[in-house]
Amino acid sequence: MKYYIIAGEVSGDLHASFLIKELKAQDPSAEFRVWGGDMMRTEGATIVRHINDLAFMGFVEVIANLKTILGNLSFCKKDIINYNPDCVIFVDYPGFNLKIAKFCHKKNIKNFYYISPKVWAWKKGRIKTMKKVLDKLFVIFPFEKKFFEKYNFNVEYVGNPILDEILDFTQTQKKEDFLSKNSLDSKPIIALLPGSRVQEIKTTLPIQMSLVEKYPDFEFVVAGLNNHSEAFYRKYMNCDKTKIIFNQTYSILNVAYSAVVCSGTATLETALFNVPEVVCYKANPISFSIGKLLVDLNYISLVNIILDKLAVVELLQNDWTTEKLDIEFKKITFDRDYRNIMLMEYTNLKSMLGNAGASRTTASKIIELI
Repeated sequence: MKYYIIAGEVSGDLHASFLIKELKAQDPSAEFRVWGGDMMRTEGATIVRHINDLAFMGFVEVIANLKTILGNLSFCKKDIINYNPDCVIFVDYPGFNLKIAKFCHKKNIKNFYYISPKVWAWKKGRIKTMKKVLDKLFVIFPFEKKFFEKYNFNVEYVGNPILDEILDFTQTQKKEDFLSKNSLDSKPIIALLPGSRVQEIKTTLPIQMSLVEKYPDFEFVVAGLNNHSEAFYRKYMNCDKTKIIFNQTYSILNVAYSAVVCSGTATLETALFNVPEVVCYKANPISFSIGKLLVDLNYISLVNIILDKLAVVELLQNDWTTEKLDIEFKKITFDRDYRNIMLMEYTNLKSMLGNAGASRTTASKIIELI
């Protein structure tokens, strides 16, 4: 069968790559044409548009790139018709994907959404469209199924794909090999995860780097992504000796003692690796102010959202300062009781998410529905 998959961000590329792997295992004749990244390409997919050219986040940023976005929408519709897939699979990236889902529904092409738009946080009006145009919605957080039931929307909870990805990683990777290869075997390691988008890195990394000179007994490691050059990262770093290790975030978290993490999927990944963390985020002030008015959430990090409590500290906007980071960093690194409480919360988190197998379950259900 022919599958057309659209993922617009780094996390979506990772999740979709595991889904492709499972679809191939269950459908040996599978062909894939995708909007995604290097991980999907590694699984044999043909890339139509790369995620490097798609990740626009925030109201101001979207407006500034509106011409590009509209051009991508027009091209995508034509490309789907020309490819004539058996189904289209949408992976998060809702602003773009829901517009394409409407188009596919009108063309009688089967629509599957994997990793739901966060309508439980904002834009609940999207639920009506989703019910109308999607053949099935597969959700990855346990609270999502209950949420959609309130709107008479029967969705499928398949588990969380990050559990699959971490299980796959831990079965094939050894800490000792990574430490030796990167000369990281002498000091405790602190992971700095500055995000994936340009605007995130610009606002996050300089403040993360303020810790380096204050704590010389630790090895600080920046988790870089290949869609940015080393020169780009270095512009926002005040220490040439600090290592940047590209496209090995799981390897870094696997050996980290604590972490400072830009809000996003990485906050959940850090927790599932049992690494005490501080979450940070700073957006364009206008975008953030508008977002606060529209978003119906008490927290920004996935860890806190799933647990519905403040399990990890969030330093947002004006609270994202070197002084406040230093206070919270000391807690997650030196306060044993504080660390243990956070690790207990991580245990509760894992219990709520359940077992691995989301990618395999989703693949089998898609094939069945086709």
